[in-house]
Amino acid sequence: MKYVALALLLSVGYLYADPPARQAPPVPQPPAAPPANPAIDMDGYLKVAREAAGHRATHRVTEDDFIKMSKEKGTIVLDARSREMYDLLHVEGAINLSFPNIDIESLKKTLPDKEARILIYCNNNFTDPSKPAGTGIAAQAFGGKAPRASLNISTYISLYSYGYKNVYELAPLVDPGKTKLSLVSTPGTK
Repeated sequence: MKYVALALLLSVGYLYADPPARQAPPVPQPPAAPPANPAIDMDGYLKVAREAAGHRATHRVTEDDFIKMSKEKGTIVLDARSREMYDLLHVEGAINLSFPNIDIESLKKTLPDKEARILIYCNNNFTDPSKPAGTGIAAQAFGGKAPRASLNISTYISLYSYGYKNVYELAPLVDPGKTKLSLVSTPGTK
């Protein structure tokens, strides 16, 4: 009987005890908020991107209009691809300001007149990103980007953000071998 009483006592104790497996898991603590950075403004970027998108809708031009406008006095054709890709092949007369180098000082130096007409183009004007790039200098110079990552979009938003509102974008996808645009390499580029 003594052993039965002891077994009952242990069983009752076990029923009321909170075994480790039944304890509530610890509540995870939220990570500490990263420090604020006043030099980065995501909300401001998204706001200006929406504004730029509306503006851009009325500033996209045909190949013929791009050529005509590029010949008018005071018009600047801007290529924001890397210097290496620009040197391989670019629209004749275009100046190069690589997108990562677009900042307050480079714009003051390269595009001092915010009212000047600026024409832009990018890889995705000369390459269909849904098809293989093929071979040759044009395939190298105009490697396709995902449509939502098109350099035209980034360049347009960036220029708009810095106050350049007289920006026009080459709209169509053109075949580099058949385009009416004059494409040239920088002398000495292999």
